[in-house]
Amino acid sequence: MVKAFVVILAAAVSGCTTVVIDEYHRTPGELAEGDSVVILGRRHSSEYETEPDLIDCVGRSLHNPDRGVRIIPEQHFVDALYPWFEPRTAPLHLKSLDRLMQNEKVRERLEAYGIKYIVWIDGSTETTASAGSIGCSIGTGGAGCFGFGTWDKESDYEAAVWDFRDQELSGKLAADAKGTSYMPAIVVPIPLIARVQKNACKGMAAQLEQFLLPEQETKS
Repeated sequence: MVKAFVVILAAAVSGCTTVVIDEYHRTPGELAEGDSVVILGRRHSSEYETEPDLIDCVGRSLHNPDRGVRIIPEQHFVDALYPWFEPRTAPLHLKSLDRLMQNEKVRERLEAYGIKYIVWIDGSTETTASAGSIGCSIGTGGAGCFGFGTWDKESDYEAAVWDFRDQELSGKLAADAKGTSYMPAIVVPIPLIARVQKNACKGMAAQLEQFLLPEQETKS
């Protein structure tokens, strides 16, 4: 099952952000009592790393024990499973995870946490373009800045949901967020920031929640 939707977020005190979410389900999500989820960032690329604050944002947005969603913080999990989930040694594919499970210590620790799903998020947020300029000066009448500047940012993330117990890929989610920030300056610069990464986080967290709790979502 493949879905896609677009969300446009704007405010008077911020720039405008467009978020596109795509999702693909192989199997429906299911969380039983005592199950937990860990969200990890891919950092094996030499060109970029998935930002820890994005991973933390998605985890905090999802964590809701009252609804049955228990998220294990990334750093806590990585420290507890050291060194098997460090960037250089973390499993990149399900076959690698299957081989890792042959290590009794790793298997016992994962089972002790009640891990049902491992969510790997890969991607980054980058500045793609900028234009305009702002100049500041000090004179006899005081100091002031004049000009106008803009810059575009794009967030591109993909989340792969691994079912730890069944050793299979349950689904994938992709979040593509774009936004333009503005900096008008008439005496004092006033930044109007597009919260691109934050909105990508919110969109991805909302879709992951629907994936993990499909029955609750249907009832509501």
